Order: sequence, then C-alpha cells, then structure tokens
Amino acid sequence: MKIVYTIAGLYRPAGMERVLTEKASRLAAAGHDVTIVTTEQKGRPAAFPLPENVRTVDLEIGYESDNGRLLSKLIHHPWRVLLHRIRLSKFLKDLRPDVTISLFCHDERFLPSIKDGSKKVLEVHFSAFKRIQYGRKGLWGFLDRMRAGNDLKVVRRFERFVVLTNEDKEYWGSPENAVVIPNPVPFRTGTPAALTAKRVAAVGRLAWQKGFDRLIEAWRKVSPQAPGWELSIFGDGELRDGLEKQAEGLPVTFHGNVADPEEIYRNSSIIALTSHYEGLPMVLLEAEAYGIPAVSFDCKCGPSDIIRNGENGILVKEGDVEGFAEALLSLIGNKTKRLEMGASAYADSEKWSADKIMEQWTQLLENL
Repeated sequence: MKIVYTIAGLYRPAGMERVLTEKASRLAAAGHDVTIVTTEQKGRPAAFPLPENVRTVDLEIGYESDNGRLLSKLIHHPWRVLLHRIRLSKFLKDLRPDVTISLFCHDERFLPSIKDGSKKVLEVHFSAFKRIQYGRKGLWGFLDRMRAGNDLKVVRRFERFVVLTNEDKEYWGSPENAVVIPNPVPFRTGTPAALTAKRVAAVGRLAWQKGFDRLIEAWRKVSPQAPGWELSIFGDGELRDGLEKQAEGLPVTFHGNVADPEEIYRNSSIIALTSHYEGLPMVLLEAEAYGIPAVSFDCKCGPSDIIRNGENGILVKEGDVEGFAEALLSLIGNKTKRLEMGASAYADSEKWSADKIMEQWTQLLENL
C-alpha cells in the first residue's frame, strides 16, 4: 500500500513529530511504501531519525514566515495556500498513493478535493478547542473563532477523521467518520524509575500552550516546603527568556531539548503538566512507561483519559495553581504514595504500546 503523510515539518523535537516518525517507520517495516510530505522543512534535519525506506519531500511553502504578523498573514496566506494546493496536487497525481493522511497542517481544506485516487484521512493531534483557547481579542480572536467553526465542517469531508480521545470526539460533534486511536508510546522500559530522585520534571515546547508560567508559580509555593527538591524543565521555545527570568531565585533548571528520554525520566520522581490544552499529552504516556506518577491540570483534552485521579496520578482543576502546588507537595512528602501511584502508572502503560496502537491503524487502513 502506498501511504502519504502530510505535515508542516519534522524538525521540531515534539510529540506529533515523534509519533509520526514511529508510525511511518513501523508501516514501512511492514512492507508499505511510505512518503512524508512537508511544507516547512527547509533542508533541516529531522528531529527523530527515519529509516531509509521512508521517503521525505518538502514543498517549500513557507507558512511559518508570517507567524505572529497578522497583516503579513492576511496578505500572503491565500497565495501560499494556492501554491501548496498546486504543488501537493501535482505530487499526489504523479505518485498515485492509496491513502493520504493529513496531520491538519494547512492542507485540510483542499486535500479532499484533489482527485488523485487516494482515500483521504485527517488525523488531529490537538483538541477542537485549540484555536479559541488562546483567548485572543480583536481581529485575531475573530479569526480564531471563524477558523474553529470552519474546522468542524472540514473534518466531515474526509473518509476517516482520527482523534486521540473519546472526550475530544464529542467536542468535534461525534461525526460519523470519526475514529478514536490514541498515540503510541515508542518505548516501555523493563525497569521503572526508582522515584527517589528529588526532581519534578516538566517536558514540552516553551510556548503559551504548555503553561510553564503557571508551573513556575506553583513551584514558588512548593519550594520552601520541599528542601532539596528541584524543578527541571526540558524543552525550548520562544518564551524561554521570560520563563528563566520568572524562575530566578528558585531551584529551577532549564535543560533545553533532550533527544534521549532516558535522561529525563530515569532521574525524575514526578511529572508535572500545566498545559492550557492538549490533544493527548505524550509526556504523560512516556512518564507511565517509566512508572512515574503525574500531577496535571484537567485541561482539554487527554489528561483525564490517562490519569485515574488518586490512583496513577493527580488531576487538578484547570487553572488552580494553589491546588497544583498542594498536589505536588502531597507526592513530594509521601514516598509510599509516589511508589504506589508509579506502580499503577507502569501497569497502565501497556495499553499505550506501539504494537497495540499500530494494530488499530492497520485495521483502519485495510478497511478503507
């Protein structure tokens, strides 16, 4: 089977890129002809290595040139969409794939109308609330709400619409073509973390979505009551300078991007997630694979699908920074509780294994 994935780029060491790399590699190993088409790669190396039998092609569109500049986006975006449509149409009609899977990166509005003979699948890694949860005002806010409304119509034009959680399926209106397939965890360690290190870890891009400012504020309340404990933040992004300034005087370290998850999880005892929204947070799945309990805001979507509150982690009411600090302290101060929750998390991790998730993807592709 010829399979094409479309995504903005593979240069970011983030969850969606890691998951796509894992799925493409496994599909290619099973004998499928897999191609990944990007628009923003610009010759940069992939953040996660791909096998030689997975082909990559960059269409060089340049959507990200307008990031943050509304006037420039309004002027140039329509022309970039047209260029994208022309180049992707030609590529697909030349290749004639059996299935084209979009990761919701600018092509979702025109991909179903490309007559290349392939079945079209839309795969979403963010919740239905992504665009409006920024809470932007003025013209940006109007455009966010308009695009969110259009998204609800677009997803119905595909043969299948793959979401990560049942919660999010409902937010999209439970369309008939919707299928729930979670993300896989590409690894599961044979020996869980010891949970003795005095370290709380947080992982993700240093951007508004991840809410690291809320985490640092919670840590400001935790730190005086947790001598010797450190908050370690793994990831990079546009907010790093501001976050480092906010954390001055606190036992907080910024490690940048780390390619090997062993470095993060093996030496941590608690995982913290303070996102404003998620799709299905990979950091929580990866933490479970190492038997680490998590403290997370109960944001849309994903944490409540992974965390059974009080059993394998703690869910905190969205935005309750005081409650988040109290939850962290409850695990920091009780090793027995950490170990019990960690053991429960490790047992749960089996259901997110790549083998089980790829079985669902294989069934979907074969049934198209």
